[in-house]
Amino acid sequence: MTEWTIQGEELANCNCNFGCPCQFSVLPTHGNCEAVVAYDIQSGHYGDTDLAGLRAAGVYYWPGPIHEGNGQMQLIIDESASADQRAALEAIMKGEDTDEMATFWYVYSAMAPKKHETLYLPIELDWSREDRKGYAKVKGIFDLEVNPIPHIVSGLPHRASIQLPNGFEYRHAESASGTTKTTGGEISLTFDATHAHLAHLNISGHGVIGA
Repeated sequence: MTEWTIQGEELANCNCNFGCPCQFSVLPTHGNCEAVVAYDIQSGHYGDTDLAGLRAAGVYYWPGPIHEGNGQMQLIIDESASADQRAALEAIMKGEDTDEMATFWYVYSAMAPKKHETLYLPIELDWSREDRKGYAKVKGIFDLEVNPIPHIVSGLPHRASIQLPNGFEYRHAESASGTTKTTGGEISLTFDATHAHLAHLNISGHGVIGA
């Protein structure tokens, strides 16, 4: 097994209500799972291949809860990545060189037997985990925007976070309101003011690193 690690930032938007029941091992809001996730990799490696400075994203659809499977996925990898870097990120995001069930990428891939062709395109992104605000987009594929959840009474930014001490994606995430529309690719999704989260990634083929 090739050893790998990734440190960076993650921005995810799904079709569930704020908080996302899946984070609490509860069935999804609408019975199915749909999501767009973007990654800004600050450091990392796959064997001897450096992954620092790369970007990636995934578009996912499951007809029911993720754990019931029968899903589909399409990965997007930074156009600027070299051939070795492309192969490395694709392997990681397809759950290869990973202990069974150790990462969310492993689970997503195992539960999505229909894997559409990976795309290599420019990925634009800019977000602040602290401010719960920003965007990720791939021209011709998707536009994702996040903002703070508005307080139901005052309308002011409402802050709520999720702690998962034994999570396979992150340990801590900031919740936000996300809006996503796909404009191409093989999976069509549209969300408006639904659950989003922003998290720091520190993960390897053996799971999330650190407390």
